Amino acid sequence: MNKYIKFLVAAIIITLGIYLIAFTRQTGWGVVVVILSAIPIALFFKNENILLAFWQLRKQNMEKASKFLSNITDYKSQLHKSQYGYFHYLQALTTAQDNPAKTEGLMKKALDYGLNMKHDRAMAKLNLAASALAKGRKSEAQKLLEEAKQLDSAGMMTDQIKMIKDQMKMPTMQKHMHNPNMRIRGKF
Repeated sequence: MNKYIKFLVAAIIITLGIYLIAFTRQTGWGVVVVILSAIPIALFFKNENILLAFWQLRKQNMEKASKFLSNITDYKSQLHKSQYGYFHYLQALTTAQDNPAKTEGLMKKALDYGLNMKHDRAMAKLNLAASALAKGRKSEAQKLLEEAKQLDSAGMMTDQIKMIKDQMKMPTMQKHMHNPNMRIRGKF
């Protein structure tokens, strides 16, 4: 549903409330209806599908979260600008297990559009550091880890940061992997 339709619904509800107050003298119901008009206005700034996806992520149900995100077909026409980053952030979190290669681009888009909460930015930087480390870019991973550590003021991700730092200390397998056929190169 287009985001501006919610304003139209709110205007209709406010008009109904004013009608109840002014013409039918039902002040109590009119006030209740006018207060209820705040729901579509709030849903303009916080999309219901994103709220439901966050709820499902909290319950660790990735399938339902991705189902709610798939209800958003065109994010620029359905979401407020402040929600663009969270849309890509949630998409990255739900697709991280199935398609880890797609996660890096979505997290970069989420950071470009902006995330309001520090711990969300820290999680995005941590995921980017993990994908940079997996691709062999240790300096970029180190920089992203330091940024994530600074953003994690509550200390919720210290274990994950420590785990990635431990992985950085391990040698990369590409440099130390030997070809088993190297020894028999000269026999043929």
